[in-house]
Parts: sequence; C-alpha cells; structure tokens
Amino acid sequence: MKDLIKVMLVEDSPEYREVVGLAMQRESDIELVKTFGTAEVALRTLQGLAAGAVPDLILLDLNLPGMSGLEAIPWIQKYCPQVKIIMLTQSDREADVLKAINLGASGYLLKKSRVVQLMEGVRSVISGNHLLDGDVARYITMALQSKPSALPIEKPLSEREMEILILLGDGLVKKEIAKELGIGFSTVASHIRHIYEKLQVENAPAAISKAYKSGLLE
Repeated sequence: MKDLIKVMLVEDSPEYREVVGLAMQRESDIELVKTFGTAEVALRTLQGLAAGAVPDLILLDLNLPGMSGLEAIPWIQKYCPQVKIIMLTQSDREADVLKAINLGASGYLLKKSRVVQLMEGVRSVISGNHLLDGDVARYITMALQSKPSALPIEKPLSEREMEILILLGDGLVKKEIAKELGIGFSTVASHIRHIYEKLQVENAPAAISKAYKSGLLE
C-alpha cells in the first residue's frame, strides 16, 4: 500500500462531502485531494490531469445529477485506467450492484455505512481486494447463483440485439453504440426497444440483470 492514498470524491450532497472530508482529515494515510458535485466536471478534470496528479481511488456516487455514476465508470477507466472505484449509494438493488461490478467498480458501499467502514474499504481496495457492503452481498450472491432456467426468455434475441445488449452491459449509451456498430441512432433505439420488449423490462439496468440471470450474459 502506498504511504498516502489519494482519493477523489464525486458526490452531489454537500453534507456528505463534508462528512467524508472531515473523516479523511483524521487519517494519516488517506488524503482527499479533490471533490466534485457532478460526474461531468470530474471527468473533465481527470482528462486533463498529469500522470502524477491522478488519484489512487475515486469514491463515486451512483445517482448523480446529469451523468450517473454508472455511466461515468467507462469514461473514468478510459482517462485513468489504473484508478480504483468504490460506488457510494443508497441503493441495494441487485441490478445496480451487478452493473457496477460488471463495469469494473472495485467496491460497492451504502451511504449508511459507518465512516470507519468507508476508510477500511478504501484501504482494502487499494490493497487489491474487492469490497461489497455486507447489506448488499447477499443480493450479488443470489444473482450470480441464479440458474438460467429461473428466468426463461420466451422470444430469443437476434444477433444484432445481442451485440447491443453486450454494449449496454459495457456501459455504452445509444449514441456510443451507434458509433461502435456503424449504424444509425434511431436503429439502435429501435433494437433497444425490442430488447426491452423481449426481456419484459423497462430499462437498461433491468435488461442487464435479467440477461445475467437467464444466462444470456456471462
């Protein structure tokens, strides 16, 4: 472990930012180097940072105004591939946990966690471990152990729909998927609508979660 762990916090609540900041001031091995209220501003800063100024770990709120924490993960990995990410959220929804981990987050903590748990989590992730809040560990365990037959898919997805589903699982949005596959935005939107209809879900996180449970995604 490094002598000093440099942490960036992306969180829209000023009160929570203050709590975390005060807590880290008491830690001799952890330093809060930057705080942001939106993912967009944080990403612009990360994109322009020199190598020596890149934080070791980012505490990232799941539900941010504008770009969500989940949507920000692929961009963080693009700009700073070595940075570790711990998701901070009030959500213990199985789909959120699965999506965050699938996108590459190293940890997932509920905001109700005690400050000491947060500090220990930062140290644990920097040491190379993965972190799951005790209250949500059972959700991810149950999801990963679900048998494919538990959620059968009545209407199979086409090859193109599977391509798009995989890209959704990688965190890409419609515009990025269109560019990746070389097809129109409206075509992507139409395919996604058909995916939702076939999987009987209403949004991308739910589609990814059901795809895992049904065996469509590994």
